[in-house]
Amino acid sequence: MNKVYSLLGLAFKSRNLVSGSFATEQAVKNGKAVMVIVSEDASDNTVKMFRNMCSFYAVPMFRYGKKEELGHAMGKEMRTSLAITDEGFAKSIGKHLKAVEQEDGGSWHGENEGT
Repeated sequence: MNKVYSLLGLAFKSRNLVSGSFATEQAVKNGKAVMVIVSEDASDNTVKMFRNMCSFYAVPMFRYGKKEELGHAMGKEMRTSLAITDEGFAKSIGKHLKAVEQEDGGSWHGENEGT
C-alpha cells in the first residue's frame, strides 16, 4: 500500500482527518483544515467548489487518488474529498504528494493547477 494512503489511515484513526464533502467544507470554513485532498475522479463542479474555497481560505488543495482508494484508506466507502486537520500529518502527506506529483505530473493547487 502506498505511503500516502497509510498516512491518511493513521490520520483518520487519530481523528485528524474529516471526510466527505460537507465535513470537508465545514473544516475549511471553520479554519480547522490544514490541507484538502480531492479525488482525481471527482466531478468538475466538486473540484471547482473546493478549488475556489481553498483559494479563498488559503488552504492547500491536492488532487490525488480515486474515490474508492481514498475511502478504502479510511475503512469507508467512496470518499471524494477529505481535509487533514493536523499540521504534522499535513506536512508529511504533502511531502509524499509532492514527490508523487513530480513523478506522475499530478496537481497541487497554487503551483501547477490554474485557479
